[in-house]
Amino acid sequence: MPPLSKPNVMRGWLLLFLISSALVVGLEIFHLPAALLLGPMIAAIILAAAGRAVSVPNQATFFAQGVIGCLMAKAIPLELLIEIGRAWPIFLCGVVSVIAVSVGFGWLLARMQVLPGSTAIWGSVPGAASAMTIMSESFGADMRLVAIMQYMRVLCVALAAALVSRMFIGETGTAQSVVWFPPIDWLPLGQTAVLIAVSAVIVAITKIPAGMMLVPMALGALLQDLGLMRIELPPWLLAGSYAVVGWGIGGRFTRAILVYALKALPRVIAAILALILICGGFAYVLVQVAGVDPLTAYLATSPGGADTVAIISASSDVDVSFVMAMQLARFLFILVTGPALARLVVKWSGLDRPAGPA
Repeated sequence: MPPLSKPNVMRGWLLLFLISSALVVGLEIFHLPAALLLGPMIAAIILAAAGRAVSVPNQATFFAQGVIGCLMAKAIPLELLIEIGRAWPIFLCGVVSVIAVSVGFGWLLARMQVLPGSTAIWGSVPGAASAMTIMSESFGADMRLVAIMQYMRVLCVALAAALVSRMFIGETGTAQSVVWFPPIDWLPLGQTAVLIAVSAVIVAITKIPAGMMLVPMALGALLQDLGLMRIELPPWLLAGSYAVVGWGIGGRFTRAILVYALKALPRVIAAILALILICGGFAYVLVQVAGVDPLTAYLATSPGGADTVAIISASSDVDVSFVMAMQLARFLFILVTGPALARLVVKWSGLDRPAGPA
């Protein structure tokens, strides 16, 4: 296909921005999670399916991934790591149980030929959805299908968590308005920019898979906990980065992949709902064995949707530190073991074969 003329490219970007904005506003009205990423991703999917995909520059994608890596670093304070170390047997059992069941459902979807092997595993892993989606491509999975699985689970888990929370305490609080352009502390913002730039150099030299997210996350968490820097991420910068990542994912869709995903969706949703129920069972065990209160246990074992769980926890009478420490422990565990775990399950199960549309 010949390259688009400059006016057509500009019109494409304008249309993408307008559709993305409308979808984000619509998703925010209904308080749906990850609206800032899902809106742009759906907009890009619509244009791609219509044969009008807009190409996102690689440099913008790398920078956006670096911003998300810094956001994750900011969410790993030393206090939560201490909380995990203090009660490590409980956290280990909780983390391994949820991951084992999640990967088991991924294996089942692959065995039933609902989705390709590594794609089903990565799509089922209960980590940070954006992180798992970005990492999956570097390890042979289809990022488009992984994104659909991850964000469908985020949506279902968020709705279930909100429902359970209301059953226990009624309303979970009102949504807080976001100040998009607050006063900026320029020194920490400059340090954050330098961190992303240094990470880009390291990734270019080492070729670490998904490095533009993982390297700033690791370095940022270390420097932050040592008190050597403070990560500054204004809301407008986060919104722009989420949009770029969403556009990058959505722009890769084709009509064939959409048809394939729609056929798989009912069984994927059934697996997600079964996972939520089983994790509710794990919460019951946590209540009985460790004496944790029911709502804290449920939110802690919730398989994903950490940002939504954080919001509900902050406005509920629960042990917020325990909830977020469990969510963080699971994310760190899957971050370290995820690639090897996915390869092991695919190889052990005989699922290492190409499948799905191009």
